[in-house]
Amino acid sequence: MDQLFGGLRSFIKPPSCIIDNHIYRLHYKFSVLILIAFSIMVTARQYFGDPIDCISRDDIPSNLLDTYCWIHTTFSIESAWFKKVGVEVPYPGVDKYSHNKQGTEGKDEGKRIYHAYYQWVCFVLFFQALLFYVPRYIWKAAEGGKIRNLILGLNNPIMDEQKKTTNRRLLVDYLARNRGTHSTSFIIYSLTEVLNFLNVVLQMYIMDRFLGGEFSDYGWKVISFTEWDWSVRYDPMIRVFPRLTKCTFHRYGSSGDVQRHDAMCILPINIINEKIYVFLWFWFYFLAIASLVAIVYRALTYLLPTMRILATQSRCRLVNRAALENLLHQLDAGDWFVIDLLSKNIDPLNFRDLVIDYYQEIDRAKPIDP
Repeated sequence: MDQLFGGLRSFIKPPSCIIDNHIYRLHYKFSVLILIAFSIMVTARQYFGDPIDCISRDDIPSNLLDTYCWIHTTFSIESAWFKKVGVEVPYPGVDKYSHNKQGTEGKDEGKRIYHAYYQWVCFVLFFQALLFYVPRYIWKAAEGGKIRNLILGLNNPIMDEQKKTTNRRLLVDYLARNRGTHSTSFIIYSLTEVLNFLNVVLQMYIMDRFLGGEFSDYGWKVISFTEWDWSVRYDPMIRVFPRLTKCTFHRYGSSGDVQRHDAMCILPINIINEKIYVFLWFWFYFLAIASLVAIVYRALTYLLPTMRILATQSRCRLVNRAALENLLHQLDAGDWFVIDLLSKNIDPLNFRDLVIDYYQEIDRAKPIDP
């Protein structure tokens, strides 16, 4: 397992420079980690066995039948989902069906539900992981390592006093000279937060289409199936990811006529798939709600200076409150955004001194004791 997932350790390492927030990291770190881990998991046959095993009483080689049914999909009978297991049907979704002389479906046959998406689960999960990283890539490219360069070693609490004063002076000079020029960075970051939310909603729609319209209420069905009647009760997960399905194989007989061979196929891979998508249902709904909260919070920080002050104060307990409030009241949302990112990276004592120096620089006020 270490060999299988060892390469994913880099996703859980703490960042050396913080340029976002916790909710943002849920997208490009945790979601990407989860989706890639699931994608690797469903392809690891050495741990979870063959993806499909088909049973037939005919003389068709089992390997041939397995390969054929995996490639050409299997199916369930819709009318068999609510029949009594062990009395009317051998398994939910598995039932007999008839063909007429022309080989078409009989009138008494229920509608077939074909299952092919399990072949594509690993690819779809990997594609989803890539989509989750797109907003992060856009923001990182726009930010261009600015915050990392502005730190100037002030994230280190142990530093030569003269060097600390010099670097703090350089940072204050930069902030004062570029005051009012950071609005673009704030707007791009806010847009990528909106993009994070839209990406989650879009992916929920994609998964719903991918699973034949079953994903949108998948979690609710799993939660509520305990209240179903015991005579027809079955886990709704197996309707989306059936563990036993049907497959029809056609070939020429000895006389040249087309022969139809009926087979039942066990899909062990769906034991993993159903658990994956139950988890993803809860994770995506949680992520969508959290992302919406992040957008509301970002709008409030843009509209309300008081919200910006409270946000920064909550992380910087050592900063002189009066100096911070007076400073932030004179800065627009873009300049506050840079100050807020610096507060996440710079040592608290160094940030306290930075706020005082910056406040004195732009306000020409008398020195304020820490």
